[in-house]
Amino acid sequence: MLRLEIAGSLRLFGGLPALLHLVREDLAAMDLPAQLAVAATPLAALWLARAGSSNANEVVCPDLPATRAALAAVPISALELAPPLARRIEGFGLRRLGEVLALPRASLGARLGKPFVIDLARALGEVADPQACFVFPERFEQGLELPAPVEAAPVLLFAARRLVAALAGWLAARNAAVRAIECVIDHGHGVVTVVPLAFSAPVHAAYRIERVLKERLDALALSAPALALRLCAREAEAREDRSHALFDGAGQRHEALADLMDRLAARLGPQAVQGLACHADHRPELASRASSEKSAANASLPSVPPRPLWLVEPPEALRELHGRPQRAGPLALLAGPERIESGWWDGGDARRDYFIAVDSDQRWLWIFRDPRPPGGWFLHGWFA
Repeated sequence: MLRLEIAGSLRLFGGLPALLHLVREDLAAMDLPAQLAVAATPLAALWLARAGSSNANEVVCPDLPATRAALAAVPISALELAPPLARRIEGFGLRRLGEVLALPRASLGARLGKPFVIDLARALGEVADPQACFVFPERFEQGLELPAPVEAAPVLLFAARRLVAALAGWLAARNAAVRAIECVIDHGHGVVTVVPLAFSAPVHAAYRIERVLKERLDALALSAPALALRLCAREAEAREDRSHALFDGAGQRHEALADLMDRLAARLGPQAVQGLACHADHRPELASRASSEKSAANASLPSVPPRPLWLVEPPEALRELHGRPQRAGPLALLAGPERIESGWWDGGDARRDYFIAVDSDQRWLWIFRDPRPPGGWFLHGWFA
């Protein structure tokens, strides 16, 4: 049972029909059967939803007169009264709420009790009916029993979509995102398979979570038939929406890249996709390190002269002719030298003069000359 106050949000969603359309879509995405009722008071909406309709799964009463008219046809059983009170009303020969409302209110209070009369007044909008606000749990954990045992892991994705949709709703309500979640597959008799899902950046969109889960399930072999699923999010963090570029779609490209890295990591394993993090060292080969945070490669770099993305490790020794470096012919020096001198404290002493060069095929190279004996020229990187 879920009761929502929607009057203040109708304009935001484009009116009552548009809001009901969105609710139906969300219920269908989670494969949840539901009886919808719209009424002018919370208690009336509850009674109308319980009563249902012979013609449709919805009862829509947008104002108080329509609500009161619809309540007249509600059977007494839909009120779910305490058994002694329900039997007493049935003993009077009353079967529908309209028959009860036709009786004098004072005599109803004397025979059926004041709390019942107050409930009638609340449903009819005659007295206030304040509701306690729902507080979302700090952690998300929701399970789902499967209608039949499932032997192939990829088939579980259909049922898991319902849990993923619920998780996305929980994150939206908290304006939060997650970096990791767990999908627990229950095989019965205390046997479970835990499928961890990790993301390169905090995610909140259902489609991104579902794509990574699909990759994991496609590669998973079940040890026994699955009987139930459970989705758990232990920690969530505040969502930070990035500012998107107006024309070039930079924000969309960033999200697409993160989605690609997550899917590759899920398919190939977390060690197959690594990020790079900046490290405070002037030596190029030590200026970056592998990082578990695959989004670290997007970190801002310090202000330095141009650097190639492709480093040659170890540096390739170059021929020298008349003091000029050679590689399939002479190299033309375009920029430099840039002196890098570091590492004397850790045994990796480096003293190099770097140059940007171009070869006979017009490829740009990053080379250096070691001024210390025996000296020589070396290729250390390629520019794209």
